[in-house]
Amino acid sequence: MSTRIAFLKGHGTENDFVIVPDADNAIELPPAAVAALCDRRAGIGGDGLLHVVRSAAHPDARHLADEAEWFMDYRNGDGSVAEMCGNGVRVFARYLERAGLVGEGDLAVATRGGVKRVHIAKATEGGAADGDITVAMGKAVLPEGDVTVSVDEHQWPARNVNMGNPHAVAFVADLAHAGRLLTPPPFSPATAYPDGVNVEFVVDRGPRHVAMRVYERGAGETRSCGTGACAVAVAAARRDGLDPAVTGAPVAYTVDVLGGRLVITERPDGEIEKTGPAVIVAEGEIDADWLAAAVAAA
Repeated sequence: MSTRIAFLKGHGTENDFVIVPDADNAIELPPAAVAALCDRRAGIGGDGLLHVVRSAAHPDARHLADEAEWFMDYRNGDGSVAEMCGNGVRVFARYLERAGLVGEGDLAVATRGGVKRVHIAKATEGGAADGDITVAMGKAVLPEGDVTVSVDEHQWPARNVNMGNPHAVAFVADLAHAGRLLTPPPFSPATAYPDGVNVEFVVDRGPRHVAMRVYERGAGETRSCGTGACAVAVAAARRDGLDPAVTGAPVAYTVDVLGGRLVITERPDGEIEKTGPAVIVAEGEIDADWLAAAVAAA
């Protein structure tokens, strides 16, 4: 292996990622290596890591190679493997475009949560802002059963929404009631989320307009969560009596996150689209000897 490894840094509504291009899946990235790279003081810093691999080269994605050339091997900031990251998909697509591997228009990205359809807009297409990328996020699953989440003395009922990863969406009076979100908010029953959960706290800002904070499992509070914003829009639509499968009309919610704004559209067939920016801010090289030492010390 080379003593230096290429990387980039990018973000989608300030949900930030270390990007490691590795088309042939030749770079070993054990959890300790990912955690070291995502460390904000001793590493590059990021909420997670986007390992860019050809689907045919990765055992988790070979079965998807006929549908999508590229696989987003996503890792949380603590090194754990995750099924999917909505903001990460946009940044992943932006990297592919920047590297000349894809152009504007439609593409497919393989993830552990399935193949995601992505559209990279032209600067003037449909009045879209520069940089906007739309991701077809699939359909939400709403498991049955009551769930509650709590912070300090506050406790709320939460909507269980699965977007390829699990979410608990709680509507609150004030986002400050979520506290500092330094540790995972307790939830019950424990059987609802055996592998942990992303917890969204939501307030209303206006008609079809909400704001949220999120605790992401494996990362802590983040500036944005794409699958979380989708889960929030789905929960809000059900609360507001605007289920597209019932009304027959698509519904769009503006979702403000700490790092910006996303627009989530759910269609009558259940398909959900998420539109927002994605930016590459830097690129460079990782010292492989430093990374090996960091892994050895973990």
